[in-house]
Amino acid sequence: MQLDIQLWIKSIWFALGITWAIGAFLTKRTARVQTASSRLIQGGLAAGGFLLLFRPDMGIGLLGRRFLPDSAVAVYAGLALTACGAALAVWARVFLGANWSATVTIKQDHAIIRSGPYALVRHPIYSGFLLGMLGTAIAIGEVRGPIGLGMAFLGWWLKLRTEERFLTEQFGTQYTRYQQEVKALIPFVL
Repeated sequence: MQLDIQLWIKSIWFALGITWAIGAFLTKRTARVQTASSRLIQGGLAAGGFLLLFRPDMGIGLLGRRFLPDSAVAVYAGLALTACGAALAVWARVFLGANWSATVTIKQDHAIIRSGPYALVRHPIYSGFLLGMLGTAIAIGEVRGPIGLGMAFLGWWLKLRTEERFLTEQFGTQYTRYQQEVKALIPFVL
């Protein structure tokens, strides 16, 4: 992957991280939180996925083999998908507002958000991160990319399931109706 594109992709992820860090201070008080063990499993899978994507030294053996040719088209397409994924995640984070938390929680005065990106999918932050990781994996072009994406997907899928359980217990039929009307991660598909 060309050095300048690598820098752009890393800059997008860095900006996303800064946005998340700042947003962490602007949330409501927590009323209920997931267990530490589930948080460790879900977070460990996502972190492992990011490590595979962002640590070139992980590209050894099979992990370093290319699944895409080293081409400018793949690299720029990957950059575009990374930027789109980051934009979706930030858009969703803004709409979620003070209801957001890094862990699965129910906040005091929690509300179901159904506008903006939440009208397209129930978990647009995860969708955005996954789209961004897909883009990064395409830009890298090595087998470690799709494996890292798969690990992160599994971690966020487990987190999504926990979150859905919490929200169903909190909001009952209001949330189950939302589940029936809007897909979880990919509009009209999943």
